[in-house]
Amino acid sequence: MISAETFHIFLLVMAFLAVVVFVSLFFVDAGYGKFYTPKWGPSVDNHLGWFLMEAPVFVAMLLLWWFSDRRADSVRLVFLLLFELHYFHRAFIFPLQLRGHGRMPLSIILMGVVFNTLNAFMQGGWIFWVSPLDYYPSTWLTSLPFLAGTCVFFTGMYVNIQSDRIIRHLRKPGDTAHYLPRGGMFRYVTSANYFGEFLEWVGFAILTWSWAGAVFALWTFANLAPRAARIYELYRHDFPDELDTHKVKRILPFIY
Repeated sequence: MISAETFHIFLLVMAFLAVVVFVSLFFVDAGYGKFYTPKWGPSVDNHLGWFLMEAPVFVAMLLLWWFSDRRADSVRLVFLLLFELHYFHRAFIFPLQLRGHGRMPLSIILMGVVFNTLNAFMQGGWIFWVSPLDYYPSTWLTSLPFLAGTCVFFTGMYVNIQSDRIIRHLRKPGDTAHYLPRGGMFRYVTSANYFGEFLEWVGFAILTWSWAGAVFALWTFANLAPRAARIYELYRHDFPDELDTHKVKRILPFIY
């Protein structure tokens, strides 16, 4: 079993890499979705791509739970269910809801799999292997961090799913035009789906009250904020008369 000291070093390395990724993504567009380009190499249909990228973390977290001697712990089991709820949707439901058949580079998928697996080790490692045995007593489920964090988590999930739905319905079948998303949190940010996902993992960090959760929230922001900034610039260029740049921010309402 990994020692607490080694695990904390792992978290520090992951936090440092998040900062590197954050800076790098302001100069390089990850080549999927709006920014797909063949220069990223061989690609697959995006329905398959999302499944291949997100399913490994779902499985890895289950394995970390199953082989732990804490798998019957009720609090830790709740953490598992919340984590897996997100990734069940992302790996098995979200790909089926996608309209059209865009492409996703295998290189992007591979990078996603590597990070997702490392993240499973961050979250599952802390929850089921490294955290002190008595760190999460049964009363944790009525504690302020858990209750507040769970509210934030589900609020973020709702915003994320609602925003994805708004984006999917921007076009009617056969329509190839581009539109500015409206409604929901798009009233405040141009990447409301990213804001929702970031909010989810801030909530998870709070409800687990862990550095592992905090590092994942940092990674989420580092990965999505530069992309949100790029999307903002695209919308500002394409919809100069429709985008209210004084009210609508990039990813954090009223802030950025």
